[in-house]
Amino acid sequence: MADTDARLKERLGRIAFRAWRRGFREADLVLGPFVDQVGPTLDETELDALEALLAQDDDHRLYAWIIGTEPTPEAHDTSAMTKIRAFMRDHVAAAVAEGAG
Repeated sequence: MADTDARLKERLGRIAFRAWRRGFREADLVLGPFVDQVGPTLDETELDALEALLAQDDDHRLYAWIIGTEPTPEAHDTSAMTKIRAFMRDHVAAAVAEGAG
C-alpha cells in the first residue's frame, strides 16, 4: 500500500508540475489549482485523461476547450474535463468574490 501511495504522490507531482507550467497564464491558473485541490480525488482513468490533456502543446486551444469557446475533441471530452470545467466555474466565482478580476 505504501508503494502505491508513493507512486500516486510521485505521479501527482509530475502532473502538478505540468499543470502549473503551461506557458499560458490563464491555463496555469485553472489547471494548477485544479490538480492541487482535485487531483488527489481522481481515479486512474481520470488521471490518465488529465495526463493526455496536459500533453497537448497548444495551450490556447486547451484553454478554449476548458472555457467552451472551442469544441473539445471527443478524446478529451472526459469526466476529467467535466471536473476541470466545474472547478473553473467555482474557482473563478470564488476569485471574483474575493475581489480578483
